[in-house]
Amino acid sequence: MPTHVVQFDSGTTQFNSSCSRGPSQVRTMGNPHQPRNYLLARGVSRYGRTAMYKKKAIYKKKLVKVPPPTKKVQHIKVKEVGGDKNGKTRVVQVHKSPRYYPTEDDPRRLKMTKRSRAPKLRSSITPGTVLILVAGRHMGKRVVFLKQLETGLLLVTGPYLLNGVPLRRVSQTYVIATQTKVDLAGFVVPEKFDDAYFKRTEAKKAEGESVFKESEQGYSASDERKQDQKDIDQSVLGAVAKIPELKGYLRGRFTLQKGQYPHKMVF
Repeated sequence: MPTHVVQFDSGTTQFNSSCSRGPSQVRTMGNPHQPRNYLLARGVSRYGRTAMYKKKAIYKKKLVKVPPPTKKVQHIKVKEVGGDKNGKTRVVQVHKSPRYYPTEDDPRRLKMTKRSRAPKLRSSITPGTVLILVAGRHMGKRVVFLKQLETGLLLVTGPYLLNGVPLRRVSQTYVIATQTKVDLAGFVVPEKFDDAYFKRTEAKKAEGESVFKESEQGYSASDERKQDQKDIDQSVLGAVAKIPELKGYLRGRFTLQKGQYPHKMVF
């Protein structure tokens, strides 16, 4: 089968003489088509967005927004009625209007779908971890963490004999966890220490006593709570005594001096 060689500007092409296509219809083997706006480097185009906007003359094209088809809502309908003298048909409303309208707007109550869940305990806080209180009446004191209650609050103790911090609940937002830990292996916190245990009961006022009169008698711990504090401290102090100089560490108060920043410290 004879072949012919044809010279084009873009390159040389060979084709068969028996082919029905002519030289002008045969694909050339020259450079492939290259777009006008190509990448010079990764993420860098030859022309920017504004330049291509002008080259394509997009500003001359009118952008006609086609509105979505609106669904016609039918409010009335023709209803057939019986009887020879009733006109056979009658125009009625599709949805009847209510006969009763409230005199005042009744706010619609939304259904609460959220459930209050206890926050997850931080991984740096485990039973026996020494925490630093950063808020509240005992701010700056160091306490020993015992367990987490159902509401997510932390049950801590001073112990009371060392720094005056009794059994109390603290949010983990207001504590700094340290690397110092007390070995509380074998110690189990009684189940009675829950959120209901720390709920205070309001004193009943006598008849005839003014509502705005403040009670002169302040809060005082009951004998039962004092005994519970002694039982807990006895177990915690036994574990604290095994670590040298830990009693002095718990007695001391955490403070910051000039030029000290807590976010740069390692506790």
